Amino acid sequence: MTDQPRRRLILASQSPARLNLLRQAGLAPEVIVSGVDEDAVTAPTPAELALALAEAKASVVAALPQAAPALVIGCDSVLDLDGQALGKPADAEEATARWKAMRGRAGTLQTGHCVYDTTSGRYVSGVASTVVRFGEPTDAEIAAYVASGEPLYVAGAFTLDGRSAPFIEGIDGDHGNVIGLSLPLLRRLLAELGVGITELWAPAEA
Repeated sequence: MTDQPRRRLILASQSPARLNLLRQAGLAPEVIVSGVDEDAVTAPTPAELALALAEAKASVVAALPQAAPALVIGCDSVLDLDGQALGKPADAEEATARWKAMRGRAGTLQTGHCVYDTTSGRYVSGVASTVVRFGEPTDAEIAAYVASGEPLYVAGAFTLDGRSAPFIEGIDGDHGNVIGLSLPLLRRLLAELGVGITELWAPAEA
């Protein structure tokens, strides 16, 4: 009896946070960036937008010749604040206004997930939602944070594991989802495709 080779895993995202989450969970994905024009994708609600973006990213990468055979993971996150989908701010001015609007309030971080099996042509998808309770940073703290450049590269203009961590009072839900990927949801989606997440673990280093 021989062991079957481990399935190839591709992350259709340039997010270092998502890649790090997968690696910490024992996975060893390759990275192929989708190049999807996020501004061209629309949907009625923030959750549906996050899902549509994740499905678009996964399907684009899954269609590439170099992606076969593999399991392709697509993800996208937006912050739902008063029903408005907030992605990455366009510039420092928008990031500043965003933080002044968010402080002392709560929003819901919606992350769409899509797993595409290029072997069978099947894909499954879902959305993970986590409530984020923002603190009340001062105008000076917001200015310093925006000047760091960090909020310009992340959905919602904040990170849970970066410089804005002191400005977040707490969350209700999966912390990994706020960082960029919900591992529990990923496990359930893989199971729907008949794949156990432990089958994808990379060999432990000696």
